[in-house]
Amino acid sequence: MEFRLAQKADLQQLQSVYREIVKNMNRQGLTIWDDIYPCEFLGADIEAQRLFILTNQETIVAAFALCRESAGANALYWKTEGTQPLYLDRLGVNIHYTRQGIGSRMLAYAQNVARIWGADCLRLFVVDSNLAARRLYEKSGLVQATGVYEEAIDSICTLREYGYEIIL
Repeated sequence: MEFRLAQKADLQQLQSVYREIVKNMNRQGLTIWDDIYPCEFLGADIEAQRLFILTNQETIVAAFALCRESAGANALYWKTEGTQPLYLDRLGVNIHYTRQGIGSRMLAYAQNVARIWGADCLRLFVVDSNLAARRLYEKSGLVQATGVYEEAIDSICTLREYGYEIIL
């Protein structure tokens, strides 16, 4: 498998992989992502050179974005206040590669890239009902920050998100 920055030529396959992830999440009752998020953000991530992918030959196995800021960053009390964080966003694993340790592998890649980019810690947000993701983050050594970020999606939907972080 190869880990690399995503390129424009990857966009169509990336969007297809994420659409399948969304369908799978919906089947599990996790209505967190939809037709717009994260698919419509992947092109901008590629342009900004912050979207990383893991491939198995020509197949995209997983992806994530590393961002310098996050909308909910000031809503929580982080253990690593005053540091230079990077934020992990849009971590997704191709549904044909689940339960193979790919999520843990991607978190390790994210930490390595964050170190190279000069970050002191890696942070992320996860919706409170996404128990599988929360278990993965805790198993991987990330620590939950204090507080909850409530992200209003529209007039009827507000996501309750926990923050997690790890010192690099």
